[in-house]
Amino acid sequence: MQDLGIIGWALLAGLLVLCTHVPLGAQVLRRGIVFIDLAIAQIAALGVIIAGLLDLQGYMVQAAAASAAIGGAFLLTWTEKRWPDVQEAQIGVMFILAATAGLLLVSKNPHGGEHIQDLLAGQILWVRPSQLILPAIGSAIIVLLLKCWREKLGTLGFYLLFALAVTASVQLVGVYLVFTSLIVPSLAVRHYREGLRLPLAYLTGALGYLLGLLLSVQFDLPSGALVVWCLTVVAMLVYGLGPRKGEGAA
Repeated sequence: MQDLGIIGWALLAGLLVLCTHVPLGAQVLRRGIVFIDLAIAQIAALGVIIAGLLDLQGYMVQAAAASAAIGGAFLLTWTEKRWPDVQEAQIGVMFILAATAGLLLVSKNPHGGEHIQDLLAGQILWVRPSQLILPAIGSAIIVLLLKCWREKLGTLGFYLLFALAVTASVQLVGVYLVFTSLIVPSLAVRHYREGLRLPLAYLTGALGYLLGLLLSVQFDLPSGALVVWCLTVVAMLVYGLGPRKGEGAA
């Protein structure tokens, strides 16, 4: 029963991440900027590291992560306007700079490697109910904005919304699961007819999280890494059983 309680809160955290990342992932694929989530997630993680160095606690950590991610969103908006033909490459450079900056900042900390590992792979099994309040509110706002103003957001609006979504997700599930939750479900359903894509992507993500969490508890394996693999396997099955390109577009 204790294991089921842990899985329950962890699964809820995963579902909150999926609420915003599945529709955002569809937008990312459409815009052709697949690695933006890795870059923004890593920048948000850098904000968390800086907050730790400044000994900030609670919501101040969220504020530091959000500020870093929003700064990254403004920078990406500027680079897309300035050099649109190499935007994907610029996103990759930003990711590398943020990742290596984090390594440099924690290099003198004896627990730095552990902190980096937590930010990358996450500690989803140890999510506490109190950690879900702010992400739940943020997810509801972001989903509403996407539903009502998706076509009117523009480049800056999309990047800012994306930055806010990723900020909370990184601290809940880690960089690896942020990327997987954003890209993999949308990849799996891209050839299905439009009306099925969103609900099927949500179902794919939820099943991947559930299987990964159950197996991680059963076999005492790292939960974040196992969820990544389970979600990917589920997505491959959904894609394999679905229509081929052009068959389900109607």
